[in-house]
Amino acid sequence: MSRFLWCLPLVALLGLSGCGKGNFSERAQEGKESVFRYPIVTNPTTLDPALIQDGDTIDILQQVYEGLTAWGEDNTVVPNLATHWEISGDGTVYTFHLKPGVKFHNSREVSAEDFKFAIERACDPATKSPVAENYLGDIVGVRDRLAGKAQTVSGVEVVDPATLRITIDKPRPYFLGKLTYPVSFVYAKEAVDGSAEIASTAQMIGTGPYIADKYVPDQILSLKANPNYHGGAPKIAGIERPIIKDPATRLNKYKSGELDLVMLERQDVAALQADPQFKDHLKFFNRPGIWYIGMNAGLKPFDNKDLRRAIAMAIDRDYIVDKVLGGLNVRADTIVPPGVLGHRERGTPIPYNPAAAKELLAKAGYPGGKGLPKLEMSFREQRPDIRVVAEAVASQLKENLGIDVSLRTMEWRTYLEKHAAKEMPFFHMRWAADYLDPENFLSLLLAGYGAENKIHYDNPVATALCREADSTMDEKRRLELYAQAEDLMLEDLPFIPIYFQRDAELIHPRISGLRESLFGHLPHTQVEIAPK
Repeated sequence: MSRFLWCLPLVALLGLSGCGKGNFSERAQEGKESVFRYPIVTNPTTLDPALIQDGDTIDILQQVYEGLTAWGEDNTVVPNLATHWEISGDGTVYTFHLKPGVKFHNSREVSAEDFKFAIERACDPATKSPVAENYLGDIVGVRDRLAGKAQTVSGVEVVDPATLRITIDKPRPYFLGKLTYPVSFVYAKEAVDGSAEIASTAQMIGTGPYIADKYVPDQILSLKANPNYHGGAPKIAGIERPIIKDPATRLNKYKSGELDLVMLERQDVAALQADPQFKDHLKFFNRPGIWYIGMNAGLKPFDNKDLRRAIAMAIDRDYIVDKVLGGLNVRADTIVPPGVLGHRERGTPIPYNPAAAKELLAKAGYPGGKGLPKLEMSFREQRPDIRVVAEAVASQLKENLGIDVSLRTMEWRTYLEKHAAKEMPFFHMRWAADYLDPENFLSLLLAGYGAENKIHYDNPVATALCREADSTMDEKRRLELYAQAEDLMLEDLPFIPIYFQRDAELIHPRISGLRESLFGHLPHTQVEIAPK
């Protein structure tokens, strides 16, 4: 999954009370003057970088753990624990030179052997990483290690304590971007129990700007500043991530001064834009993510292309974007989002055409919806934006096609596990870029060989186009190949693009130094909190 992935009636907003001067009460601020506080909407799905799948949890883990590379504020890959690297002439061998003197939180110095350990642990079949193949599978020997055919990853070589060499199977222009994903981040091997999941803050010994301090499920995860951070000590004392599942509670706590930043649901935005106290706190961020309706082509009845197209043509995406979500997002007419290499404004169009949808439904063998089993659409809990879109889709399918759709919310980790097992027939979900390349969307999600293809979809022509594009170094040719594949995928519609992601957040003016990228807020190395 990716990194990267938020209602309150107006009357409730107007009725909030208890705010002190400047909207931050003395009581709420006491003892918190230098702690950055913003909520997470559910328990972290894991504390282990080898297992992480979701953007909410990545935002926590990236404060604690680091990798060879990172994303810069210019949305390019920059050195992190590697100061620089060389790439062989054929594009398959990367030699990384480590930053000298970097230490784990337990004061032990990092070496190339630690990176080899982290990669090999992630690829140990006993670890059961759901993401190792996605982001490390290009490395020679990774798939043999994942399959239990090898005890090591042959393509990862310790040249000396300060030098790591990684060999990949073929030239891949996006490979450095893959190394920004936490599955290859480094941590102190002496703190973990082999392949067992990292499950406590005591085991979370990385090199990052913050040290894991406390985790109480359903309550809070807190981090304290790392005074010995190799990039310079953070400018604040720590970070608190209270676990607040209810969006109205999150907003209440922001307004009462208990939070410094909060992600908003779309339904809250209009009232806040009209609120003189908070309108200047409101910030918008375009993100390289797509929200879509998924249909598992390997499970009946969604193995029927005519049914999938009928469902797509019966959904009024303009109504959902403009009315249900308040016009804050852009309708998605392609799969690759804005900001990602290869994005096109329009691909193969998906018209809203209920009459044609009825004809396709009959062609699929379900005239007027007769004979079609009742469908169940799944989505994650505690996200009103997701629910209202799912409700709108269900209503439109009933009105336009006579199809009954029930809705099912699921706890986030359970949802991810079911999705990873390819057992989700019909669902509303997001995919956000881990690196700004079309391979991260088209090949990874929808090619027949894609490690994140959880819907059994495989158009052989599209798959072949993606496979060729993945290792083509000529950018113009790559993008032509990906565009052809994307058009075929939009014709087949294993999932229906609904809208591209745009986040709305309240950020208190006393917070400064947030570093931004398309992926979201970068690790909080420069954040400062002004006194009241």
